[in-house]
Amino acid sequence: MFEWPILWEWIAFAVRWVHVITAIAWIGSSFYFIALDLGLNRNGDFGGADGEEWQVHGGGFYHIRKYLVAPAEMPAHLTWFKWESYATWLSGFALLMVVYWAGGALYLVDGSKSDLPLWQGIVLSAAILGLGWLAYDRLCKSPLANFPTLLMLLLFVFLVGLGWGMSTVFTGRATMLHLGALTATIMTANVFFIIMPNQRIVVADLQAGRVPDAKYGKIAKLRSTHNNYLTLPVIFLMLSNHYPLAFGTEYNWLIAALVFLMGVTIRHFFNTMHARGPMLWWTWAVTAILFILVMWLSSAGRVSVPEEIALTKAEQRFASAEGFDDARDIVMGRCSMCHAREPGYEGIHRAPKGVLLETDADIARLAEGIYLQAGITRAMPPANVSWMEDSERATLVAWFKNGS
Repeated sequence: MFEWPILWEWIAFAVRWVHVITAIAWIGSSFYFIALDLGLNRNGDFGGADGEEWQVHGGGFYHIRKYLVAPAEMPAHLTWFKWESYATWLSGFALLMVVYWAGGALYLVDGSKSDLPLWQGIVLSAAILGLGWLAYDRLCKSPLANFPTLLMLLLFVFLVGLGWGMSTVFTGRATMLHLGALTATIMTANVFFIIMPNQRIVVADLQAGRVPDAKYGKIAKLRSTHNNYLTLPVIFLMLSNHYPLAFGTEYNWLIAALVFLMGVTIRHFFNTMHARGPMLWWTWAVTAILFILVMWLSSAGRVSVPEEIALTKAEQRFASAEGFDDARDIVMGRCSMCHAREPGYEGIHRAPKGVLLETDADIARLAEGIYLQAGITRAMPPANVSWMEDSERATLVAWFKNGS
């Protein structure tokens, strides 16, 4: 009834849709509880509770209390917040397999950087998630847990180093995505292996009439803090595959490093604000500086253009601009096997995203896209499967500048 390419595309869309929905639920509940915890009123006697909060929403009033360890008696009804996290990771892992494993020939291993076979790239992809979590967990269970700031710095160095390593094998798109996937794996594994088991121990102690040990709450709090500061970078990294200036550049791993820092500055502002502390406006200045550096890095590694070509006349139509014939030959030879009305590349049945590059009018009309995707970045061709040379990228950049 359906052609397989159409069915596969819709399966991928459905998995992505589920992933986005569950991620919204997880991140939304996470942000809510962070703000609730930091904003509790602790001035008064709350019957053994650490603090309380009155809230209004949807026409109703809510009275909430928090206990540092547990209440004196186990409540009859207890809501656990866990499925949002689990469903987000499971759907994300499914999406990883659909896009980067099944579509690995285009999106996973960059053949111009490494001759790693696809199956080894898939094994490496899975190993990064599994071994990355184990390395992080080992750090958290070491004496470094008593020095949370130092632990966070080591985690940052670990992620940056891993990002650089992946950038030598994977495509830029896969590098950014895997950094986000590893970070999300750490966050979900924190919930599954640490936070939830510790809460179950506390509940079991209550049910047995024992006084729960406060250390379990302390351990869970450390992991929750990490999840708090890692949330925003994960969102950026997951969205980066839509923006070649983020993933298709020489310094994508450095861009990811700066994004992790921006996540810290932004969350620090809101965490302090929710705790009714001073408004740390300087954090936004730091965030802006970091973002400016990201924008600069996105084009710092672009292919250089010979001065004599770059300085030719501007304000001309792209179709008649100097260098168009050469640019057209490059696009026809390196891009049009996929971006055609009847693609000739094996496995491609429709032009990706509907982008057509097989006539003079097509190429002239999409000059800016060619410039961004294959000129100043290496987003296209995916994994450089058609072996576009640096000199050819420079030619595309020069042609675009001539026609601008």
